[in-house]
Amino acid sequence: MLDGASTPMRASIRTYLLSFTQLKGEPKMRRLSLMLSVVLILGLIVGGCAAPAGPTGPAEAPQATEAVAEAPAGPFEPMVYAAENCDYGGEFQTIEAVDELTVKFTLCYPDPAFPSKVAFSSFAINDAGYLEQTGGTGDLVVKPNGTGPYKLVEWRRGDQMIFTRNDDYWGEKAIAQNLIFRWSAESAQRLVELQAGTVDGIDNPGPDDFEVIQGDANLQLALRGGTNIFYVGMNNTYPPFDNERVRQAFAMAIDRARLVDNFYPPGSSVASQFMPASIFGYSEGQTWYDYDPETAKQILEEEGVYDADGRFKTTITYRDVVRGYLPNPGVVAQDLQAQLRDINVDADIVVMESGAFLDAADRGEIAGFHMLGWGADYPDATNFLDFHFGEGASKQFGAGFPDIWDTLAEGRTKASPEERQPWYDQANELIKQHVPMIPVAHGGNGAAFKADVGNAYASDIGAEKFALMDPGGRDTFVWMQNGEPAGVYCADETDGEALRACEQVLESLLAYEPKTGDVVPSLAAEWSANDELTVWTFTLREGVKFHNGAALDANDVVMSYAVQWDAGHPLHVGRDGSFTYFPGLFGQFLNAPE
Repeated sequence: MLDGASTPMRASIRTYLLSFTQLKGEPKMRRLSLMLSVVLILGLIVGGCAAPAGPTGPAEAPQATEAVAEAPAGPFEPMVYAAENCDYGGEFQTIEAVDELTVKFTLCYPDPAFPSKVAFSSFAINDAGYLEQTGGTGDLVVKPNGTGPYKLVEWRRGDQMIFTRNDDYWGEKAIAQNLIFRWSAESAQRLVELQAGTVDGIDNPGPDDFEVIQGDANLQLALRGGTNIFYVGMNNTYPPFDNERVRQAFAMAIDRARLVDNFYPPGSSVASQFMPASIFGYSEGQTWYDYDPETAKQILEEEGVYDADGRFKTTITYRDVVRGYLPNPGVVAQDLQAQLRDINVDADIVVMESGAFLDAADRGEIAGFHMLGWGADYPDATNFLDFHFGEGASKQFGAGFPDIWDTLAEGRTKASPEERQPWYDQANELIKQHVPMIPVAHGGNGAAFKADVGNAYASDIGAEKFALMDPGGRDTFVWMQNGEPAGVYCADETDGEALRACEQVLESLLAYEPKTGDVVPSLAAEWSANDELTVWTFTLREGVKFHNGAALDANDVVMSYAVQWDAGHPLHVGRDGSFTYFPGLFGQFLNAPE
């Protein structure tokens, strides 16, 4: 296994990145596949193990320990990571450390949303040395080494995560000395804990709890906009969902208004499309299929879906965790089951553990119907449409749709909103035609806090910064969310519970202003682009240090992106190896597996 003890292999990885990718002044670029072969051969020759055969899940998280001081670094040797050309299908062509504090991205096509993407927590910057030391997995997944206002010092699996203030933080120090994350899948339990004073804030109060909180002088309610979508997905590699007419029939069979009216809190709305109305890329005036169970049954009969007894058997799979887009998963699943029964479809309900469910959905392993949703990471259509329906999307809906791919590619590469919107209007119509999923609801949701918590707020993108909150003068802020993170190497996570934990510890080049979501400087003090929006240059802050004492430099940025971008990289490991966000937002991996 590639780990902290495999010093020869670490050296070969650094050789791979520093020597074989220094392209300045060389006659031509070397192919990265050749580079990878060289580094793996080096690792074998010197006795280090090659990259792990597969990803490994996190073991029990150890308590944090002080890093061993490394020998003083030599002169800065800038890294360059490059594709030979853009034929591989992704967005990146070159990532280059221009100097110690400057990094440049050269893209294969314009990307007006690039700042919003690089601000996202999945693209947080890691210390290159720590990436090598951990082999891209292991401690990296459970013991992050970031630059943020809090450090994760202990993770008691199944119980809580304990953070402490980073007193060497480059920015404004956290108000509370300590931060604790706890979790409960039951909204009633979260509210009881808040009322009892054992926690300072809770996520996603239940639909019936809003009035209770608003009527309690000891509590305060912070609302989020409905920047999310709950949908019922179908995988078109499993019959009869490979038949577009059948998927359209199921779209007619679900009474979405009934679900919202019965099981969602105030501020929720019935979805007419995948995009929320408040996010760029929403199509004004678009409608979904009318609720028409009789026509649905007729189509299913015409397409031969029913068996000899006039029935069809399938499943509804979900994870029993509360989210802003799905506040009552169990009862919603039961109501869906009842609605399907009305059209002679018998659906067994299958409940999976959250992490296993997300991994299986990403791999396209869930047949039947699955209940999932999405909350905004940043306010742009690429976060919703490209991630789910673009060419680099996961396999949860099965085989993608090339006409949607092409339309989204046009939309994401146009410079102005006016040029982009018509393409998203077309994409939204194509999604309606192909029905990879049934959009159900944009869920109103929020967070609740003790009345004495200062600066309390609920982020529309679920990215609360607890360093800004004052727990009534107490030295510890206790937060209770819906579930335990699967891991905290968020390059390889998609669940909001994990992302929120990462965001307290790690930072990206840019950030989102806490209450507006606007892109603001973070590890990069400034950034610029050429007129074509194909070359983006970021200037790093001076004096920023990781929690282990290592200084931030441009090579850390190159390495953090390279291990995600290149699927053949020996550190492209993570928790389960999906790295779902990267191809979802940047089109394709380099050296993508067949």
